[in-house]
Amino acid sequence: MINIVLFGKPGAGKGTQAEFLKEKYKLTHLSTGDIFRFNLKNDTDLGKKARVFMDNGELVPCEVTTAMLIDEVNKHPDTAGFLFDGYPRTLDQAQALDKFLPTIGSGVTATIALEADDEILVARLLERGKTSGRVDDQDEEKIRVRYQEYNEKTAPLIGYYKEQNKFHAVNGIGTIEDITERLTSVIDNL
Repeated sequence: MINIVLFGKPGAGKGTQAEFLKEKYKLTHLSTGDIFRFNLKNDTDLGKKARVFMDNGELVPCEVTTAMLIDEVNKHPDTAGFLFDGYPRTLDQAQALDKFLPTIGSGVTATIALEADDEILVARLLERGKTSGRVDDQDEEKIRVRYQEYNEKTAPLIGYYKEQNKFHAVNGIGTIEDITERLTSVIDNL
């Protein structure tokens, strides 16, 4: 089983790239955003808890996010592996994932970070917000709060995964095809 953690700031292109990677490597794509939206749309207990944080541009606490993720993982017992998109975002979540995956006989194979300049990403999100209907993509101040949260809570994951020799950085600027090629090059050489 191959398990790839794809991370980067909001707007870095994780969702777009995940579509290509899941097909090429036959992975089950678990997008934290999609999982959140499902729980929000269906007004689940976890969705209600998550809504308060998301509406303020904050990261949802580890225990809520992890509970949602584990529920999704358990729906796919026969998968060839997972592509984690947007999880983990904090050291607590990374440790929770490292604790959970062995219970299904697996572990994180690699983490790949899509890296890009904040100003480019803010512009991407504001543009996406015009058509997506996502409130969190329509307010520059909320976007910057999300980036501050990322810098404070997610950036430390780089060191965590570097210590395990599982961290790979990929330039997230360029055409979709160029970025896909960079990502597949990393995965093919694992």
